[in-house]
Amino acid sequence: MTFLSLTLLAVMPALVIVGALKDLTSMKIPNWISGLLILGFAPAALAVGLSPMVIAVHFGVALIALLIMMALFALRWIGGGDAKLFASTCLWLGLSGSGSFLLWTAIAGGLLSLLILMARGWLRPHVSGAPGWVGQLMEPKGDIPYGVAIAAGALAAYPASPLVAAFIAG
Repeated sequence: MTFLSLTLLAVMPALVIVGALKDLTSMKIPNWISGLLILGFAPAALAVGLSPMVIAVHFGVALIALLIMMALFALRWIGGGDAKLFASTCLWLGLSGSGSFLLWTAIAGGLLSLLILMARGWLRPHVSGAPGWVGQLMEPKGDIPYGVAIAAGALAAYPASPLVAAFIAG
């Protein structure tokens, strides 16, 4: 059961990394990534022995996160893929992990934005011949691939999540 649990626990980190790479290279996070995060949560939670009440709390946290992210999307502050990735990641982190997730995501997002803005000033003249996604990233008023920050926040917060704690205790 330990190998199965460990494999199921690897689903979230793997998918947020794929989401970050997709966002970085295309400025889109496909729905299948968030969908697989949602589908993968219950088997992982059951494999590590989370109680039905704790699982319900995780779903409640994800729903609240989704509602907040929908509002931010409506204000055009974030993209739809970012909203779905953030909420489906909160499902995995629950109440105790989502606060640090939010903090780490904000820190990573600020650093990412600063780095990209500086790169746009310094590197933009030198990106001819680079892959198309690099040129798109260097557009002066282009979007920031916030999925990268979401993935960084998720990876930073995950070790302290109830899922990982239950696996270690089990």
